Amino acid sequence: MLKSFIAIVVGLLSNVILSLLCDTILKVLNFLPYDHMFVSTPLVLFVLGYRIIFSIFGCYLTAKLAPQNPMKHAYILGGIGLLLGIAGVVFAGHLGPWWYAWSLVILTPFIAYLGGKLYVLQEKSK
Repeated sequence: MLKSFIAIVVGLLSNVILSLLCDTILKVLNFLPYDHMFVSTPLVLFVLGYRIIFSIFGCYLTAKLAPQNPMKHAYILGGIGLLLGIAGVVFAGHLGPWWYAWSLVILTPFIAYLGGKLYVLQEKSK
């Protein structure tokens, strides 16, 4: 039980830390403005892209660290991400284009599946 909890927390933290770190670096480099209200669509798509990659990695990492049932653990992290995404739509949806927050909600189940499946496929090929 503790190993499962740690696997999920590590996956979640890796996603959050990587996203915040990348955001901060891009802001310091003046590539990403501090005011998210005035961001162009290509820039929002770029941010969405790297956050999707970090989310897939987080689910992959969770599956890798899971003591058993790696896909189940990736889906649990995806469920947490889904709840956080819905909270983002409700509470912070006004901070950017409406479709950005919704895209995270819609893509989260696929992201969890892909992250977990990448690990499972890697293990089968060994």
